Amino acid sequence: MKKLLAVLLAVFMCLTLAACAGGNGGNTEEKSGSVYYLNFKPEADEAWQKLAAQYTEQTGVEVKVVTAASGTYDTTLQNELGKSGAPTLFNVGNAGAVSTYGDYCYNLKGTPVYEEMTTHSFDQAEGDMTYSIGYVYESFGIICNKALLAEAGHDISEITNFETLKAVVEDIHARAGELGFDAFTSSGLDGSSSWRFSGHLATAPLFYEGVNKKMEIKGTYLNEFKNLWDLYINNSATDPIANNTATGDQAEAEFYNKQAVFYQNGDWEYNTLSQYIDPADMQMIPLYIGHQGEENCGLASGTENCWAVNGTASEADIQATLDFMYWVVTSDEGTTMLAEQFGSCPFKSAKASNNVFKAQANEYLAEGKYNMEWAFNYTPAVDDFRAGLVSALQDYAQNGDWSVVENAFVNGWNTLYAEENS
Repeated sequence: MKKLLAVLLAVFMCLTLAACAGGNGGNTEEKSGSVYYLNFKPEADEAWQKLAAQYTEQTGVEVKVVTAASGTYDTTLQNELGKSGAPTLFNVGNAGAVSTYGDYCYNLKGTPVYEEMTTHSFDQAEGDMTYSIGYVYESFGIICNKALLAEAGHDISEITNFETLKAVVEDIHARAGELGFDAFTSSGLDGSSSWRFSGHLATAPLFYEGVNKKMEIKGTYLNEFKNLWDLYINNSATDPIANNTATGDQAEAEFYNKQAVFYQNGDWEYNTLSQYIDPADMQMIPLYIGHQGEENCGLASGTENCWAVNGTASEADIQATLDFMYWVVTSDEGTTMLAEQFGSCPFKSAKASNNVFKAQANEYLAEGKYNMEWAFNYTPAVDDFRAGLVSALQDYAQNGDWSVVENAFVNGWNTLYAEENS
């Protein structure tokens, strides 16, 4: 009898352990989770795909990277968040994006990746809620090919404000036929390029007006915005009306093929441009628009690159995403990729960057120049505002009426601001 009871007890224990093992196995599988990153930067797609594959190989955790086409991120994100299997990691880079996507955002404050950061100056946060964290800080301005500039008989030291920039640019454009190159690349208003102006160039008049939060504007410095825009479109091989459909790839190719001396863009272009142009020949100068005292201006530095985690995802996917983010900012593979693709990143384990534009941004600051902060980050209903401004700039090219641009800028901004805050 005792032997029978012992056998029955042994069988019972085996069955119990098997059931527990099956339950734990199920939980382990459930907790493993997966990552779906909707990448904000098309130029970094290849690097992210490679890094994701490395992480999956090391950990067994699936990491899917999808890259939105240039100029379509917001639309793509809205569509993807409405589906099952939505992104677990995405970009929320400004106050407008917080208004749109804040309800999806997981509070990153205090998470391991948050604690790895060296600054939280550019996080999207309010009170104890951190919607997204700025994972890279960038600078933009006017990129100059100093070798071509020298061929035209000029030196970068001549350019210290809008007046001196204008003199050099107009001289090069007037002699473009004999030189074999022009002053500026095309200033395309196609969606792949227009963000350089409806967002980045627009930051100059907004910054000087003092926009540092969500607010209505007066457009006090739009004539200065016009100064630089006119210089762009009237001193290029591309006719102003043809700019209405010119693309970002077109402008980039014009610059690296040495068809133009100047090209408005940011330090994220370094990896591409350095394949064609000696880094020693490239210098980024500030957005000079004719503002008093702009001789003391540095580059426009800030970020729209802020990681947010989808708080509506499963706990397993949220944890998998946080684990992946932590690995990216602490592992040799991740920190190497960040340094090569993005330059200076605000993490304790970040590697130094060889990006000369990053170094130049720091040099301006070391000289005591002020930083042109990214005022366009406070744009209300950013996609709607930019679409209206681009349409007005296209109209200006055809009809020459600047008041259309002023209306789109000021009334467009203030109307959208009122709608967001009604």
